[in-house]
Parts: sequence; C-alpha cells; structure tokens
Amino acid sequence: MTFLRSIALMVLLTLPAAAAKLPNIIYIMADDLGYAELGSYGQKKIRTPHLDMFANEGMRFTQHYTSAPVCAPARCSLMTGKHGGHAYVRTNYEIGAWETHRGQLPIRDKDVTIAELLKERGYATGAFGKWGLGEVGSSGDPLKQGFDRFFGYNCQRHAHNLFPKYLVDDSKRLTLKGNTRGLTGETYGPQAIADEMLKFVHANKDKPFFVYYPTVIPHLALQAPQNDIDAYKGEWPETPYTGKSYLPHPTPRSAYAAMITFMDRQIGRLMALLKELNLDDNTIVFFTSDNGTTFLKGQVDFEFFNSVNGLRGLKGSVHEGGIRVPLLVRWPGKIKAGSVSHHASAHYDAMATICDIVGIKPAKNTDGISYLRALLGKKQKKHDYLFWDFAGYGGQVAIRQGNWKAVKKNLRKNPDAKLELYNLKSDHAESKDLATEKPDIARRMERIMLDARVTPVIKRFRFGAYGK
Repeated sequence: MTFLRSIALMVLLTLPAAAAKLPNIIYIMADDLGYAELGSYGQKKIRTPHLDMFANEGMRFTQHYTSAPVCAPARCSLMTGKHGGHAYVRTNYEIGAWETHRGQLPIRDKDVTIAELLKERGYATGAFGKWGLGEVGSSGDPLKQGFDRFFGYNCQRHAHNLFPKYLVDDSKRLTLKGNTRGLTGETYGPQAIADEMLKFVHANKDKPFFVYYPTVIPHLALQAPQNDIDAYKGEWPETPYTGKSYLPHPTPRSAYAAMITFMDRQIGRLMALLKELNLDDNTIVFFTSDNGTTFLKGQVDFEFFNSVNGLRGLKGSVHEGGIRVPLLVRWPGKIKAGSVSHHASAHYDAMATICDIVGIKPAKNTDGISYLRALLGKKQKKHDYLFWDFAGYGGQVAIRQGNWKAVKKNLRKNPDAKLELYNLKSDHAESKDLATEKPDIARRMERIMLDARVTPVIKRFRFGAYGK
C-alpha cells in the first residue's frame, strides 16, 4: 500500500461509520474572478452572501494560485496536475473559428485527467460550463477525458456571449430559445448550465459523483439577467461602455457586480440541494477562479471594486494579481468551520488532493502535492517551490520559493530579460525589485526556472532561452 493511500485510509478510518463511504466531490471554478471580489476576501461592493456563508462553514486559503493567468493553460494544469513547465497547453491556442466547432488546442489521449481517475474509482462524472481543452470529437473532448456528461461551452470564444444561440449538450448543439447572440435574450446561458448541473447532482444522488463546474462568470461580455442588474442600478456613478472588444453596456459596474451575484446565487442553489438530498455531510466542495481580474478597465472597473486588493498585475500577468486566486473548501464535520490556511498551493495540487481524499494514486509524473492535511488542520507538507511557465503575453516565467518570488517577462522579444526578485512577506505588491541586492538568491531562482521545465511539445509555446 502506498503512502498516499495509507494516509487516505487513516483519514477514512477516523470518520464516523455513516460517513466512511466515498465522498462526493464538487470543484467550482469561476472565470476571471479577482482575488478580492468575494466578501470573504474583503469585497465591500459586490454582494456574495452564499459564498461568504461557504467560507464561514469551511476553510479559506490566502495563498492559493492558478497554474496560469489565462483560461486554457489554467484548465489544462488543473485537470492534469502539471505546472506550466510540464503541461501540454501553455497559453491560449485557438486552432479554428468557434463557428466551425474546432475551438482550442485539444489535450491528448495520453493526458490523464482527474475525471478519468475518479471514473475508474466508480464515480459518476459531469462537467458544466467552459471546457476549452478540445472540440467535440477530438482527443480533448470532455466525453473522451473521463466525463460521462458535459453541458456548456466547449470553445472559449463561443463563451464570450452569455446569451448564445446554442450550448453543447454532450456531443450535440442544443439551440437556446429566443437568443440571437446579442446583448440580451430569452435564455441566459449560465442559468441553463447551472440547471443542468443541479439535475446531474439529483440524478446521481445514490452514487458517488464528481461535478466540475467551470462557470463562465464573470468573464466578459457584460451580460446578466436584468433583475440582477437592476438590483445594483443607482448605487454608483456609471460610465457606459461603448467600445468594441466585447458587447457595449450602459451600466458596466452594475452589470459586473450582477454577474458575480448571479454566480453566487447558483452556488447557493447547489448547497441547498445537497442539504435537501442529505448529501451535505458527505460532499466536499472546492471554489476557486481560473485567474485574476481582466485588465479591460472600461468594462471591468478593477480599481473601483478593489479587485486584487493591492496586488500587482491582472489577468495575463504572472505577478500576484494575475495568478493569486481565492480558494474556499467546505466539508462539514471534516474541515473546521471558519478556518484559514496560509499554505501556499496551486491548481495543479487539486489532482493529488482529490486522489488523496478517495484513496487512489494520482497520474504519473504530476507536480501536485495533496493539501488534504491542511484541510483537516494537520501539519502540511510544503512545496519546495511553485512554478509558472506561461507562453502568452510576451512569454513569462515565475517561481515562488518560500517568501521569495522571481519573475521574468517579455522573453519573446528579449531572451535575456532581467530577473526581478521580490520578498512577498514584506512586499505583497511586488514593488521593490531586490535582484541586485540579493544576487545569490536571484541566481538560485533562475537556475530552478530553467531546471523546472521541459521543452514544450507545441512550437508556438517556446520562447527565448526557455524554448529549449
């Protein structure tokens, strides 16, 4: 018996007999939600009562990270347990127009996902929301990557409208009534997705299930049910957005807040259903975000909402504001209510943690460390370092080791770009570069950066000295 399986068995043996069966697992991932856009992380303007209660009943992590600061690589690392230096997808890579249903670069048959591991363990598996890891019928199709059920947006670009003409229903397109892909419509896509997710939970209440709920909110475009927008109207001055990068909106602040509050309400519905079905005590629920808040200020006023609470950077950046994300975990009777963890962790730890919970091995050659012991309030093994290898936005790499954070940027244009070094304990805003003052630490961090990665399989993910 392996060490991980032994630990998991010990945990199960300490539980009451009625709870010793396999737990249900729900992993919720918001889209472009900033580190401080929930009440439990200091948000003062946007109302998130259900997630605030979630935090009060579970554990809040203060130093959790995405694996990449944009959609596709974050999802790839989450599903496969590999950091950016080893993952197959290292930035967004669209291989065809969404109208042709080609979408993003598909992950490979040999890439093992969390869903595949849980399916082998006897779990019913469903994904609801934005996938972004391969079109229908490709090697990355969620139905070929361990999921029994998929409903939502297969393609990221298709997900740029929340009143779409259709959503993907397993392998077919389901036409949504009254929608023209305009600013408003009759059928709100995120509502349809949440409804299908809840149906899946109800249908599988008598067996262990894994729900992956990568909601498309609050990614642009600014679209929400009018009642939710009206609930915020008049609270703040508004400057209409009239640009063309996404759909225009007359009240962008109200719309953005309304999207997050809508998401919060769907999570409230989910938690209520778990209680109604008597599944609450045997279900562990994770909530996080794929990356930081968008940088498109005319549409999302991140300064007004204090979206990253003083951290440097936004979506697309390996500075803290682009990669540090909320993580809430709730498991009644196992996780202490209202607890806080300062354990430094990342999305690529999810596979190891979930496998630890159910007593199975993670896939081979993964980079994650289970944080189950942190969840249970026990002494937790730490990473030697956390690593980011991001081929987008000019080519960036970053490493965190203890309180030290090193960053290299714009490596496509400048392969010899200077390493920046920060002490996060005294400078969470990464405002003072200490590379010149601490040359030994800077050299050590740069060596790790080079050693921590393998050459990307896809040529467009290679850049500078980090393309070898």
